[in-house]
Amino acid sequence: MLNHPTHDTLTQLRLFGMARALAEQAHQPDLQSLTFEERLGLLVDRERIERQNRQTASRLRRARLKQPAVAEDIDYRHPRGLDKPLFRRLLGGEWVNGHQNILITGPTGVGKTYLACALANAGCRQGRTALYQRLPRLFEDLAIARGDGRYPKLLASFAKVDVLILDDWGLAMLDDERRRDLLEILDERYQNRSTIITSQLPVATWHDALGDPTLADAILDRLVHHAHQLNLAGESLRKLRPKLTKEIDQE
Repeated sequence: MLNHPTHDTLTQLRLFGMARALAEQAHQPDLQSLTFEERLGLLVDRERIERQNRQTASRLRRARLKQPAVAEDIDYRHPRGLDKPLFRRLLGGEWVNGHQNILITGPTGVGKTYLACALANAGCRQGRTALYQRLPRLFEDLAIARGDGRYPKLLASFAKVDVLILDDWGLAMLDDERRRDLLEILDERYQNRSTIITSQLPVATWHDALGDPTLADAILDRLVHHAHQLNLAGESLRKLRPKLTKEIDQE
């Protein structure tokens, strides 16, 4: 540990990145050839990077993503119909700037949730907030919140998130209360924030699945227009895991 008044002052000011960089510079004689401005610039850059990393880690914790998905681990080789150029553009985040939505559909196991979490992860790393919600659980939370008076506050929290994932859309028939919950959430986000939906149902069937034609029109009008659609197909990726395990065991 560097025993230096400046190091102690930086620590007291909670400039921990600069303090660590200063301690490291003390053990790097070649840095003596740098000018004062150059060394100061290195300290400031280190502080900036460490703050950005802490902020990103905080956003990822609050996002509560179901899977630790990252763009680098996406498998584009599996034959599931994933449009690689489109998805890579989506990872850039311009769709969030335009308050657009993403609808990911396909059979179970093709990686819908993973892709949604990878998009949200990329958003967090770009400075945006995100939140993962499994739709059946969300409806339960809203019902409890309605009973204890937290309903308006919970809706307001959903409205503020830059990227909201609603996973497992259409797993069960909705009653009128849940349809209105969906409409409340999507109405607040329409043209203000971005939403990612994952579903086993094709988008063309969502209107009937919602049950009420009038509310279905209102919900889908706020969701489907100006949305990017990723329609996946193929066998479940989970079926590959036992085969890989056997191959490893045989080696």
